[in-house]
Amino acid sequence: MRDALDATPYDALLLLSFGGPEGPDDVVPFLENVTRGRGIPKERLKEVGQHYFLFGGVSPINDQNRALLDALRKDFADHGLDLPIYWGNRNWAPYLTDTLREMVADGHRRILVLATSAYASYSGCRQYRENLADSLAALEAEGLELPKVDKLRHYFNHPGFLEPMVDGVLDSLAELPEDVRDGAHIAFSTHSIPTASADTSGPVEGHGEGGAYVAQHLEVARLIADAVRERTGVEHPWQLVYQSRSGAPHIPWLEPDICDHLEERHESGVPAVVIAPVGFVSDHMEVLYDLDTEAKAKAEELGLPMRRSATVGDDPRFAAAVRDLVLERAAVERGQEVTPCALGALGADHNVCPVGCCPARAPKPAAAGVDSPYA
Repeated sequence: MRDALDATPYDALLLLSFGGPEGPDDVVPFLENVTRGRGIPKERLKEVGQHYFLFGGVSPINDQNRALLDALRKDFADHGLDLPIYWGNRNWAPYLTDTLREMVADGHRRILVLATSAYASYSGCRQYRENLADSLAALEAEGLELPKVDKLRHYFNHPGFLEPMVDGVLDSLAELPEDVRDGAHIAFSTHSIPTASADTSGPVEGHGEGGAYVAQHLEVARLIADAVRERTGVEHPWQLVYQSRSGAPHIPWLEPDICDHLEERHESGVPAVVIAPVGFVSDHMEVLYDLDTEAKAKAEELGLPMRRSATVGDDPRFAAAVRDLVLERAAVERGQEVTPCALGALGADHNVCPVGCCPARAPKPAAAGVDSPYA
């Protein structure tokens, strides 16, 4: 972690997240925001919203972001980093445009953005950047002075993101019955995306089968599995698997699905499974439903002992990692030599997204990149 607590030229940090409903009446309007422009009928959205209604129409993501905000503010204050932190969502209150408007009114002109997505992909990076561009365009139309907005690099291999997940897997292994513990398989789970989106994730020169999205997740899985082996002396078999598939059935998405994978592992004689949701920053709805409800039910049906490890959430080590990323990027902006903090073979990811990185199906302006209209 860096010693120099100088965040200049930045004068604020924005936590940018997906958002989620906070009551039954919010569910359909929230899903209308998420699917805007796709022409999905309201009746279909009500069907999709059943996942939320099972939990009282409340997604845990907003409360989890509030907890992360508290952790970040505490870490910054405890270490003497005087940088105000704001929060905005893409799809629900507090909305991104409203938060940026508030930041401008408070006098902030150089803003760093922390997205609650650690990996490269269209939906995990560029879409956030498109939302930022849309909000800046709205402020420009209002005649406001626009801030310069930069986005923190992908942090999938920062030790402050990895170490809490290692501990989560170790805790889950320890919870398994002793007679199946050493033979347990680890299923590292992340959100499935269309294979076409995966193949074009990351910079153009890295486009290919799975792109940066798959490569980064495989690296995280390997790093965690290696750390578990070093700490336990046991080499657990593992595989990267996927969850939360949606969209038309004829469009190929990344596989295997977590529930199919549990069936395959059971048939192969695996005595137990730990599911590690490495693709998610916190225990939001896709973790609660797809893993804690559907995957758990599948494991119980199979008679397969299963534990689900914790996500990073508001772990103090993650808050410290964000502080480190802020100070790293600030030093880069000041022209200083910086040694980025990153584990594994892939190294630190780019600070500024290049042209052609994680392209959209239909080109749209995106902020915080080489091709940003708001440089």
